[in-house]
Amino acid sequence: MSQVATNTEQLLRTFILENYLFTDDESKLNNSDSFLDTGILDSMGILELIYFLDEELSIKVESNEMIPSNLDSIDNLMAFIAKKTA
Repeated sequence: MSQVATNTEQLLRTFILENYLFTDDESKLNNSDSFLDTGILDSMGILELIYFLDEELSIKVESNEMIPSNLDSIDNLMAFIAKKTA
């Protein structure tokens, strides 16, 4: 994994851990954990995540891209970001 990808992954993990799990304990979030299935994020949380992607990473999420396969875990987000920045 490149340094940029590693930094992006850590930025996403920190955002989710601090804002939704209210912890800095890295063990509380696996990269494959579904945000929706585990109750980490609800629909408002997804919108906040989309705003975060835009503001912090300059990743624009189009309405047709607002689907779980793009946004529902750290792994999905990393794949989505890689596709958007390729």
